[in-house]
Amino acid sequence: MKEILKKSNYKAILHSKRANIYYLEKCRVMQKDGRVVYLTESSDENLFWNIPVANTTVILLGSGTSLTQAAVRVLASAGVMIGFCGGGGTPLFAGTDIEWMMPQSEYRPTEYMQGWISFWMNKERRLETARDFQRARCDFLEKTWGKDRDLHEENFNADDPEIERALAVYRGKIDSAKDVTELLLSEAKFTKSLYKYAAKRTRLPDFTRNHDGDDEANIFLNHGNYLAYGLAACTLWVLGIPHGFAVMHGKTRRGALVFDVADLIKDSIILPWSFISAARGDDDKHFRMTCLNKLTEHKALDYMFEIVQRSSLKYGPGDFL
Repeated sequence: MKEILKKSNYKAILHSKRANIYYLEKCRVMQKDGRVVYLTESSDENLFWNIPVANTTVILLGSGTSLTQAAVRVLASAGVMIGFCGGGGTPLFAGTDIEWMMPQSEYRPTEYMQGWISFWMNKERRLETARDFQRARCDFLEKTWGKDRDLHEENFNADDPEIERALAVYRGKIDSAKDVTELLLSEAKFTKSLYKYAAKRTRLPDFTRNHDGDDEANIFLNHGNYLAYGLAACTLWVLGIPHGFAVMHGKTRRGALVFDVADLIKDSIILPWSFISAARGDDDKHFRMTCLNKLTEHKALDYMFEIVQRSSLKYGPGDFL
């Protein structure tokens, strides 16, 4: 039997630099010779496929999957986030949240959580952090759509007058928002304008956002968003910040901070490619690979870490001693 890798070897690649997210269905995830593999069964043969855990951030387990205790031990040692979800990467039933299994570690940094809680208790500072997140969201969209040649070929451009106008209006609303409720209303209008723009560019004029919709654009939006949620959950776990300390999505919504962080990059990458893939007739696998490649190309995970770290320390470290 091959020698099992030591725990320290799994963490050679920083989480913010890791490239892989996996969605698996109808397979068995197990540990084999010190490696994590997934087994697919067919009438002719059984095939093992290796998962490079040291370069993986999130594994989403869909329908028909099983997971061994030994595999969980190795994945946890490598700091890989595990998520259980329905078919295609989204919940099976409306209103059912994805469930995350976070690696157990008492040695994550404390400075980010202490900095976060120091401003989170202050209503005005919490609102200002929500504003910062939305400004960063606009900046990332402008940057991504401005340099992505594939998006340009699909007629998605940051310098399009319609997008420039939408960004300018929303940035003004961000600065003038008196509370989170007002900011959420402005955010909803901004996202609606992006949906309208994307639907026009992909010739899907009848599109209406419906989380339970059975059209391809809505299905792809749901699937792609859960990829973003996985990256956001990983970011918060690595930095040691619990998911309940949201700045925008509300104190009563489970995992709210995950949604806040995911919003930083969803509009820039998931939204346009959901529409483009729907218009092209892509299948789930092709769409997912497109999103994963674009998340890596535009260093979305790096950006999440940057914004959360900066926001955590904006007002200085917490004083609890």
